[in-house]
Amino acid sequence: MKYTEISHFSHPQHKLKFENSEFPFKCDGCKEVGIGSRYKCTMCDFDLHMHCAIPAPKIFHSFYTKCSFQFFSRPPGDKPRFCNACERDVTGFVYHCKDCGFDLHPCCAKLPMVLNDGEIKLYLYRKVSASCLKCGRKGRSWTYRSSCKKYNLHVACVKDMLMENWQGYIGEKSARKFHTRIPSLKNTLLIHNGRKSKSKIGWEMAGLALQFVISAVLGDPTTLIAGVIGSMISKAW
Repeated sequence: MKYTEISHFSHPQHKLKFENSEFPFKCDGCKEVGIGSRYKCTMCDFDLHMHCAIPAPKIFHSFYTKCSFQFFSRPPGDKPRFCNACERDVTGFVYHCKDCGFDLHPCCAKLPMVLNDGEIKLYLYRKVSASCLKCGRKGRSWTYRSSCKKYNLHVACVKDMLMENWQGYIGEKSARKFHTRIPSLKNTLLIHNGRKSKSKIGWEMAGLALQFVISAVLGDPTTLIAGVIGSMISKAW
């Protein structure tokens, strides 16, 4: 359920208002990057993904049928923890299974099992024995795979790519600065062993798959945000 305004335990001094942003932000809950729907305190420049702003106390996931994940505002224990979906460090809000020790970022836990815009359909798998378009490796992390089985993208690789391209922007608050730093996504996909596909249609489909996986990983798998990501990709060429 979406609320226009909420109070949140992590920021009790002010209420947070719902808004849509076309610019990336760092979530103050899970500490991961986001874009699109968020809850924001304009007075303190405090941001939360929707999944971090309104978390469920307990969740279950089809990839871990024996697990029960509880929400924690910080990683439990004193040892470094990592997300089992994207392999990135857990430094903030997290869903944790006490019995198995598995951890999931809130946005990773809520990744759609299917992404479908009518042109391409992508399914989320825990492991895929096929090469990732980005890194060329197999079975690194959770993976989105197209129904035609030609396009595979690790969730971990997409997050790594975003952090590499947006590292200079995250933390800056000027939209004008952002427009001079459109993420350079050029040459980030390894198509056919590191070479661009000779088929223009094949390359466009790979780009389409990428933009929808990016939008899902950022916590807002909507056509609107996918379109924003698509414009970033097109400007990078």
